[in-house]
Amino acid sequence: MYHKIDTIIQSFSYNHIPGERKEILNQLINYIRLKKSNNEPIRLNFICTHNSRRSHLSQIWAQTMAYHFGIDNVYCYSGGTEATAMFPKVAETLTNQGFEIYRLSDFPNPVYGVKYDQNEHPIICFSKEYSHAFNPQAGYAAIVTCNSADEACPVVLGADARFPIKYDDPKAFDGTDLMDAKYAERSLQIGAEMAYVFGNV
Repeated sequence: MYHKIDTIIQSFSYNHIPGERKEILNQLINYIRLKKSNNEPIRLNFICTHNSRRSHLSQIWAQTMAYHFGIDNVYCYSGGTEATAMFPKVAETLTNQGFEIYRLSDFPNPVYGVKYDQNEHPIICFSKEYSHAFNPQAGYAAIVTCNSADEACPVVLGADARFPIKYDDPKAFDGTDLMDAKYAERSLQIGAEMAYVFGNV
């Protein structure tokens, strides 16, 4: 694990996570525990409308936390109800927080490789519909990270469980003086909650 990421993880506290929020996260914990106890692959697909911000942050932090806590057979994905592109500020934010990010292809929808450890496979990130062939087609948990996707996807095809774990969109601060701080804040919130999830498996 890269040192800066590890330092951030050590700084996480679960005390600020409200009880009602933990109840939602506990449902995902129970799903992962069941899969683990049955020695089944744990496939998590994080879904937001455009697959450009929150879903990528969730995918990356979840995979990182699975590694950090030694939970094997975890495969994290992301998708949207439509495809756009991973917003550049997401890559910039994660780089500032210690991830190594490699741009593997160019516009209009770049493919990124995201590394949290020098010896581990990179997480592959690009914007896609949740049902894209790159993602699992069955036997996965759909984690819906935004209100509009939650409304647009009352049923996620192929998923054997669905969890609405929603985050405020940092896009609301694009072009403002608070943009950098709000993207960093959202990333760290997601990281802390994924640490809570995998630390309790």
